[in-house]
Amino acid sequence: MRKLPKPTEQEINEGPQTVSFQIANGNARQGCVLQTNLPTRVQAQKYLLANWPAIEKRARDALATGTIEGGQIKLMMI
Repeated sequence: MRKLPKPTEQEINEGPQTVSFQIANGNARQGCVLQTNLPTRVQAQKYLLANWPAIEKRARDALATGTIEGGQIKLMMI
């Protein structure tokens, strides 16, 4: 199994990483942001992919209820 890269100094200074993604909304796309507590972007992206079904459901639930801030759906790490 491949080891995850160590956080760079810049990533340590930036703190927790966010990952952006989009979901389909009819014929349009809805931007979403997932805030994680992970130190590297690679780890945050792997978390998104590993937990995609639950994250997508939360994003679609937020879209259905109209919970959109600044044109984006903002989610926190599970």
